[in-house]
Amino acid sequence: MNDIKFNTVQQKIKTDHKNITGIIVQKNDQMLYEEYFNDCDEASKIHVYSITKSILSLLLVIAHEKGAINELNGPILAYFPEYQPKSATINNITLEHLITMTTPYKYKNGPLAYIKYFSSKDWTKFTLKQLGGKQPIGVFNYTPLIGPDLLSAILARSTNQTVLDFARENLFTPLEINVEKTIYLKSAKDQMGFNKSTNSNGWVADDTGLNAGGWGLTLTTRELTKIGELILNQGSWKGQQIVPKNWVETMQKKHSHWEEEGLDYGYLWWIIDPNKPIVAAMGDGGNILYIDHEEDLVIAITALFKENVYDRIDFIQQEILPLI
Repeated sequence: MNDIKFNTVQQKIKTDHKNITGIIVQKNDQMLYEEYFNDCDEASKIHVYSITKSILSLLLVIAHEKGAINELNGPILAYFPEYQPKSATINNITLEHLITMTTPYKYKNGPLAYIKYFSSKDWTKFTLKQLGGKQPIGVFNYTPLIGPDLLSAILARSTNQTVLDFARENLFTPLEINVEKTIYLKSAKDQMGFNKSTNSNGWVADDTGLNAGGWGLTLTTRELTKIGELILNQGSWKGQQIVPKNWVETMQKKHSHWEEEGLDYGYLWWIIDPNKPIVAAMGDGGNILYIDHEEDLVIAITALFKENVYDRIDFIQQEILPLI
């Protein structure tokens, strides 16, 4: 399985990508390469960070298809009647703004803001209070943590299930993905331990039981590959339509644009090439699920946390693709 031609990739990982735990390259349903690092194997569960957002996109449309969630252009505050905003413009924020990262927040990324977020016991209440600010609605505003928690809350409130229970029933179990439990992190020490763990099996939640929308899910590299296969197959898995085909197509189209990074954004999925059907789910540390429809290709990479890892696309395109 691990052809000798991938030896250069293995050496590159050992020298330049030392935090990688697993990598799978699959083309035309054939496994071309599978290898593990940092004492990990095919059973190792890795925190995939913001890849969680892209999986949440699949769950939202499944809920919509079941009639639990209304149209995307409806105001999000309809799901939070207990919240009375001070600014009337917040009433104009829709579900589509949340899933295209075009929602304004007062929240500023940084160490202090992260501490406030993680120390809050109710992420829904915390996030609702952050809505607004000077940025207009409809302008791309990537928020790694807080925005997707409102999507989690909408999903949970609409289905009367926890996000994890809904995901197990409608996505994970059909794909034979095992997410064992809800994980509660009570301290910074717990958080650091979770980020370094290779055997934590579950999905992080706040004290209210709300599973994080933008992070907190652990998967094996093989499980991540299954999500890629599902997308390649237009939402179908072993003859069963798990995710509506029209959503799979729509979520991979451009709906917003991150000017600073020069990247198009779909519905919680990154569009890697505006001229080719290549998309990705990406998370901190260089976790990535890379999907090329034209080449019928899935590349899944899991990795432990490391700051400022922005080169996984280059690594895939410059080191891996020439070998295929």
